[in-house]
Amino acid sequence: MTTLTATTAGKLRAARRPGAASTRPGFLWALPATVFFTLFALVPLVLVAVLSFTEWNGLGDPAFVGTDSWSALLDDPVMLKSIWLSLLLTALGVAFQTPMSILLGVWAAGKQRNRALLSAIYFVPLLLSATAVSVLWRSLLDPNFGVPAEARWLFGDGNLFSSQSGAIAVLVFVGVWQFTPFHTLIYQGAARAIPQVLYQAAEIDGAGRVRRFLHITLPQLRNAIITSVILMVVGGLTTFDTVLILTQGGPGTDTTITAYYMYDKAFKGFQFGAASAVSLVLVVTATLISLLVVRLSGYDRMRGSTEGV
Repeated sequence: MTTLTATTAGKLRAARRPGAASTRPGFLWALPATVFFTLFALVPLVLVAVLSFTEWNGLGDPAFVGTDSWSALLDDPVMLKSIWLSLLLTALGVAFQTPMSILLGVWAAGKQRNRALLSAIYFVPLLLSATAVSVLWRSLLDPNFGVPAEARWLFGDGNLFSSQSGAIAVLVFVGVWQFTPFHTLIYQGAARAIPQVLYQAAEIDGAGRVRRFLHITLPQLRNAIITSVILMVVGGLTTFDTVLILTQGGPGTDTTITAYYMYDKAFKGFQFGAASAVSLVLVVTATLISLLVVRLSGYDRMRGSTEGV
């Protein structure tokens, strides 16, 4: 057997040593993603920020107007109302989707009979685009030819889009129907990663199914819950196509959320400077809420994916 030289043996020991620094430049691995993010996220964001201080109708050269667009937005009641509506729809979406997704995800992670078939059927809405889903439900809820017209005992006059409460209820329902399967997948994967030894120990101690769910499953899903909530917040605040197809911001401006208001300013009013300011407000709002969720939940201080193990 060949005897290792002292230099070779020293290199092997250094490689086995925990925390040994790699000689391979780590930043090269992140370079493609960094370039992609810079070109398609940071650069457009900077350009939008610059455009928000101009007046531009889409033709010719933008004219610098300083903070006029920002001042007009602060005095615009529709803008303030749109922010409130965006937050309301987002909060309602989180409130309904989170418990449903957790329960369905935990159930889908089990070994029930026909679970795989039922899960596949349930995940069908996830395969459809938001536009297709909106067109589908717009037809189904049509006050003249849809389900409400045939069940006026349940829907009253049949026009769910004629009042703010009805229109908001439709938007929340459609969002929950389409995106709950996505969050269910998150919880399904997280539930399957929970060590079974925890359940076995709890069962030996006499804990029932409900107690095991409350004291084992939910704590172990903490990371997944925070991730899912952040995705719901960002998705809820940036929802656009659903509102465009189902309500078009109506009745009046009762469902004009911030994303739709930005579209209305840019492509109906041809005020691209003001629309850029609205988009920046939307980006800042979504970022601040996401950071707040991370900070309050302690997600940024977590070191492992399995709590308590």
